[in-house]
Amino acid sequence: MDVLKNKIDFAVILSVKGANPNGDPLNGNRPRVNYDGMGELSDVCIKRKIRNRLMEKGQAIFVQSDDNRNDEYRSLKNRAEGILGKDVLKNEKKFFESACKTWIDVRTFGQVFAYGGSKKGEGVSIGIRGPVSIHSAFSVMPVEITSLQITKSVSGEGDGEKKASDTMGMKHRVDHGVYSFYGSMNPQLAEKTKFSNKDADAIKEILPKLFENDASSARPEGSMRVLKVIWWKHNNKSGQYSSAVVHRTLTVNPDGTCKIDNLKGLTPEEIDGF
Repeated sequence: MDVLKNKIDFAVILSVKGANPNGDPLNGNRPRVNYDGMGELSDVCIKRKIRNRLMEKGQAIFVQSDDNRNDEYRSLKNRAEGILGKDVLKNEKKFFESACKTWIDVRTFGQVFAYGGSKKGEGVSIGIRGPVSIHSAFSVMPVEITSLQITKSVSGEGDGEKKASDTMGMKHRVDHGVYSFYGSMNPQLAEKTKFSNKDADAIKEILPKLFENDASSARPEGSMRVLKVIWWKHNNKSGQYSSAVVHRTLTVNPDGTCKIDNLKGLTPEEIDGF
């Protein structure tokens, strides 16, 4: 297998216009912001979108959301047992290898498999550390959040024909914001999960299209867009420079344009979004 041999760093610049990019369930589903007022998308949110886009490309995904599920398994445990077989769960080495081979998101991001058995000693607890790390996305400038009060029309009592319009709710949006996030691919960990150059290319292909087929009432079609992907491919396993040094060469402007400082021997590839 063509396992990843070169360290890769990447960055994604995206824009938000009239959308709730990532609601916070502990704050009335308002768009996430930090204490400085910078908008935020969690790494979990970004990984969900990557998984969805990979699934649309025909890749096998272990952690599926209910609205994008393409099999009959409604839990991760049932999916693991149904596809890999219960006997595989009893052999940690075999389970590790089978899970990584079967699902691209497992060999990419890793996964913790912790399932209890019906009898003592029958449970499984296996941790897989993935080679791809994703940072949370933060806005370049503080964002302003607009909140709207909406009316939910619901059926009243009796035959259901009478409508009641006194049920109120709230809807929140970021009017405009430019965000960026960073990621890295580690060849040492890729050797363990068998994350390949082909897998890296698959992620590279879908990053510019991260918000395709992702519309909802909170994120209308066209309200979120990837502006640019920057891709640094090092010439060795450990990398010519640390990820911290590479990521700091990128300066993102409030209008979505960017400046990339030169690093000797490491030329980034710039890919426009869709």
